[in-house]
Amino acid sequence: METRESINTDGNVPSDEELLVAPNSSREAVEDTTQWFKTRYALALMGFLGFANVYAMRVNLSVAIVTMVNNSAIPHDNTSSFVVDTCPIPIANETKVEPDGRFVWDEKTQGLILGCFFYGYIVTQVPGGRLADRFGGKLVFGLGVLLTGVFTVLSPLAAELHTGLFVAIRILEGLSEGVTFPAIYSMLAHWVPPLDRAKFAAYVYSGSNFGTIVSMPVSGYLCDLDFLDGWPLSFYLFGSLSILWFIAWIFVAYDTPESHPRISCAEKNYIISSIGSVSHKARRKVPWMSILTSLPLWAILVSNCGQSWAFYTQLMDLPTYLKNILHFDVKQNGVLTSLPSLSAWGMGIGFSYLASWLLHHNYISILNSHKLFNTIASVVPSLGLVAVAWVGCNREAVTILLVAAGAFGGASYAGNQMNHMALSPHYAGTMYGITNAAGNVCGFLAPYAIGVLIDGKDTLVQWQKVFYIAGAVNIAGSIFYLVFASATEQPWSIAAAKEDESDAEDDDEEPLYP
Repeated sequence: METRESINTDGNVPSDEELLVAPNSSREAVEDTTQWFKTRYALALMGFLGFANVYAMRVNLSVAIVTMVNNSAIPHDNTSSFVVDTCPIPIANETKVEPDGRFVWDEKTQGLILGCFFYGYIVTQVPGGRLADRFGGKLVFGLGVLLTGVFTVLSPLAAELHTGLFVAIRILEGLSEGVTFPAIYSMLAHWVPPLDRAKFAAYVYSGSNFGTIVSMPVSGYLCDLDFLDGWPLSFYLFGSLSILWFIAWIFVAYDTPESHPRISCAEKNYIISSIGSVSHKARRKVPWMSILTSLPLWAILVSNCGQSWAFYTQLMDLPTYLKNILHFDVKQNGVLTSLPSLSAWGMGIGFSYLASWLLHHNYISILNSHKLFNTIASVVPSLGLVAVAWVGCNREAVTILLVAAGAFGGASYAGNQMNHMALSPHYAGTMYGITNAAGNVCGFLAPYAIGVLIDGKDTLVQWQKVFYIAGAVNIAGSIFYLVFASATEQPWSIAAAKEDESDAEDDDEEPLYP
């Protein structure tokens, strides 16, 4: 093996043993504090904006569909038992007539349209993670955002031509966007030291909250315009922004610290000494049986499914509830629907900073940190949804409860979302693809189940059932995680690391520090 020659920040030449330091040794690693804006911060910023784009394109339909549908043409069950069970229309809304849209889609069809995105989304989760683990996440993530943007721009035309074509376009959007989360997750495994992962994950993944915060009210405003019927404008706007983002991403992001041409030696040394060498191995075989039978991975998967059911109940169907039950107009709807994401954004970063602070001061173990914040992210929002069912027509109380539920849901960034890297940094993207695919099955099951449950009966009683189910599923997943979660690197992952070291010796690899 060739001698690795590099200069540390103190001017010394590190030994081979120092360069191949084991992962999770970030407590001993020393970072250069003179560089105020690190290269990995730029990656986090671009990842944040990327997720803002994809979520803006994902959720704008939840608001747009309110004005796209011709509710007057849809048959409803108007028997007296259901008419009694409705909220009174506020005085301010009594004289305002919301125009009907042009599409005659009943609740089941709306549930299909809102959920069909996830038919494609779950398919590319694992392939996206594998591609990122093997070849790097830069192009996988970038192309995922770009193609989602192109299909979003085409969505209004598809809807005008045929409902089936609109459904197909939404599925293609899901296929494109499905690679984004596992791809960026794989990149974070290469770029972020273990004790800082919760904080960085909060930065990057909170882009999804920011995208929702922007998309909901902006879509509501655009849908209220007369120009081009209003609703197509949100598709054109957010789709175009994602294309511009892709151009910037190509010049800013790189797969690993070693491949970045502008990273400082000090930052590169610090990252690698903290994480170890986690290389892309195209020839490495995936221990599928070991991964799929790993109980700690199943703990993440089950918890993620519970949180996803509650999350998508709120994200995809809340605008319909606010319009049909509480009688918010389209502008109010867009603003109110964005408030839970706003609180999740702020509190998510706060919870992640708290987790990093507790870990850095040895007040809590990594496993207990995951369990603590995952429980907060599951139980409190579930209780909030149940409370929404209890307060009924109290619009102010519903608003407060939804904001509170969103705020505590932000704790998930420090919960199970970062657990995969601890189990195996080598297969982090692949594992995230598995759990995210399973979680997002709820992305189409929840809207479809809600459509079947409502089925023309837009009443408080039916919607209370929706919220009760979401809360119960979420809490059950949290309990499973508490019992079976782990933060110890798994034996099959350790075996992969040893295989890499053996390959490096056999192949006489290039220096880690060129």
